[in-house]
Amino acid sequence: MPVKIRLARHGRKRSPFYYIVAADSRAPRDGRYIERIGSYNPNTDPATIDLDFEKAITWLNNGAQPTDTCRAILSYKGVLYKNHLVKGVAKGAITQEQADAKFEAWLKAQEAKIVAKKEKLVSKSKNDTKKRLESEQAVNKAKADEIAKKHAKAASKGKETEEVEIAETEEVSE
Repeated sequence: MPVKIRLARHGRKRSPFYYIVAADSRAPRDGRYIERIGSYNPNTDPATIDLDFEKAITWLNNGAQPTDTCRAILSYKGVLYKNHLVKGVAKGAITQEQADAKFEAWLKAQEAKIVAKKEKLVSKSKNDTKKRLESEQAVNKAKADEIAKKHAKAASKGKETEEVEIAETEEVSE
């Protein structure tokens, strides 16, 4: 029974939500699975991934093959790197302490990348809002200037007509 680590789709139309599962490769995509390892929500930015490290490493050590998408997810979360380090410890290439130190350093670097991306998204949205507000203010000022010109023009025409009427009444009264 070849086992695959793959995604099982859930959620509604145009709003997918996936479970990361270990399943028999002959089972349908959304069908029966052996064990649920985690979840993946691509609707958020950055995507939300909840993963049980120990279950994933256990399935990888038992010979489960991840699909391309799951391989990318497992790599992003560090499961493949952790599995690589565990195999190095088993072979005697490095000690457990060295493996833990390398993995912790990698986790900190990955977390820094995620935080930087979130900060970039927040600052981008603030800048977009600020630009929209400035453009809206410019449009409003242009409209106000145009209205002021119309009022001034109407007022000056009104004064001219008043002067003409006054002059006409003076000529009539003489």
